[in-house]
Amino acid sequence: MVLQAIKYTRGSLEILDQLQLPHREVYEEIQNTKDAWDAIKQMRVRGAPAIAIVAALSLAVELQNVSKRQSVLNANGHSTAAGDVVLFTGQKLDYLVTSRPTAVNLADAVRKLKRLVTDAHTRTGSTSESVVEAYIRAAERMLIDDVQDNENIGKHGADWILENTEWGRKGKISVLTHCNTGSLATAGYGTALGVIRALHSRSFLHLAYCCETRPYNQGARLTAYELVHDHIPGTLITDSMAAALLRTEGQASKIAAVVVGADRVAANGDTANKIGTYALAILARHHGVKFLVAAPRTTVDMNTLSGEEIIIEERPHVEVAEITGPRVQGSKDDRTVDLDHVETVRVAAPGIDIWNPAFDVTPAGLIDGIVTEVGVVEKGADGRFHLSEIFDEDIGRVRGDGRRKHTPSPSEGP
Repeated sequence: MVLQAIKYTRGSLEILDQLQLPHREVYEEIQNTKDAWDAIKQMRVRGAPAIAIVAALSLAVELQNVSKRQSVLNANGHSTAAGDVVLFTGQKLDYLVTSRPTAVNLADAVRKLKRLVTDAHTRTGSTSESVVEAYIRAAERMLIDDVQDNENIGKHGADWILENTEWGRKGKISVLTHCNTGSLATAGYGTALGVIRALHSRSFLHLAYCCETRPYNQGARLTAYELVHDHIPGTLITDSMAAALLRTEGQASKIAAVVVGADRVAANGDTANKIGTYALAILARHHGVKFLVAAPRTTVDMNTLSGEEIIIEERPHVEVAEITGPRVQGSKDDRTVDLDHVETVRVAAPGIDIWNPAFDVTPAGLIDGIVTEVGVVEKGADGRFHLSEIFDEDIGRVRGDGRRKHTPSPSEGP
């Protein structure tokens, strides 16, 4: 059974509460944008693509249900005009962006949806109903497109690793990943975990190593859960074990690549992702292991020139100082999980100050390739990523093997 983190039918939206994983599968209903804002802020839903989709669909559900009740009225008690719907959706979308400012997919989705609503309003004969319908259809399309994009990312990333790494050219390989970038972080299949899924489906995967990803443990709770759920061979390590893993197990396990997701990719390739990603990139470079970022084009922000401009969200101190989980009972050799007793315990010394950035920025110089749904972007002869190419209308310029290399224009010289 395919893991489904987002359940949607018109007028109804449910999310799998990721705070209760891996011990319980609990779906929560999202009835409006306030519910979605809370779910995103509290990290009951997370992952840049999933955040954007849930946000967009929450407003679609709110619009659909309000439309059914015919309660969108102006001050005079008359039915809302198309212009009022434009104002209403704009305000709601602006509100949703504040739930997770670092995730560019959300801001990108908001910009596109605002433009779509405005265009729908300017059409001849537009009504409030036609504008609402245009918005809902666009939000629903996001859900469908994301799965297809992720499958393409998986294919391109797997192909690149098999063709561009020593171990990949010889047979089965292992991959190290960070945080959670699978079905739980997207509409389905995943980005970096999608690459791992693609390798596994083609019998090229030996092991998927995942870091626990402190302080929220998305690797230990979520990625490990997906690997077990989908019967993908995996091994969990703590974040501090990554260097030792690459040094002592890199050859034996044939670790060919570190593959991570992204919350925002700047125009120059600098990448903001879950805290700890930067450290993995440094380790990969030191040990001669390829480092790939896997993300849809919606994660690339061409308006952000470099990582210096990316705002890094800081999370509450308690996320580092405390940890929550079900009680474990029994002897050392016979332990059981008591799901009826969930407890929070403090692990940090009282009184210590805590710094808790949610993300870090990996410089483009440490990244070997950026895997998108239209191909893998590699650095050009000048040693830089030229990400504008993946937004060209002529996507046919992607080579047959899914790789994109920058060809300098005459003005750039040889």
